[in-house]
Amino acid sequence: MSSSSTADGDDEFSVANGPDRPYVESPIIMATVRIVAPFVFTLGAFVMFHGADSAGGGFQGGVIVGTAILMIAIAFGVGPTRDWLSASMLTVLVVFGVALFMGIGLAAVASGGAFLEYTAIPVAHSSKYGIELVEVGIGIIVSVTVVGLFFALAAGHSNEDDEEVAE
Repeated sequence: MSSSSTADGDDEFSVANGPDRPYVESPIIMATVRIVAPFVFTLGAFVMFHGADSAGGGFQGGVIVGTAILMIAIAFGVGPTRDWLSASMLTVLVVFGVALFMGIGLAAVASGGAFLEYTAIPVAHSSKYGIELVEVGIGIIVSVTVVGLFFALAAGHSNEDDEEVAE
């Protein structure tokens, strides 16, 4: 990779494949991500659910799941990953995570308890399941936020979006 400065003082980065590609497609990285990403995603889900019983939780698990998606984006390209996880899909996922969190909290209120008072919900093991669902909701919100921030930062590096960024 080489770097040069333009007349405006901005740095331009290019790689061996040409200036239009911000990164190089590597078969080794792509094969490694194909193997590792499902395990990282599973670890993230495990950490989300493990938060109900011990250390871990929605934030940590959400970051791990978001990182798995970032690995896919780095290996296979930001554009195809952005096409796969469109902005509308990310928005739907965030709304789902918030609705899950709020739903559990308001279910306790509707059952006569305080917000997120899981024991007020008339379900067996309501505390365990309530905490797990809240952790999943938080994990979804955090992972989508991580991915959304990555896409926003990557859009500033894309040659296609230079006109949009400049506006």
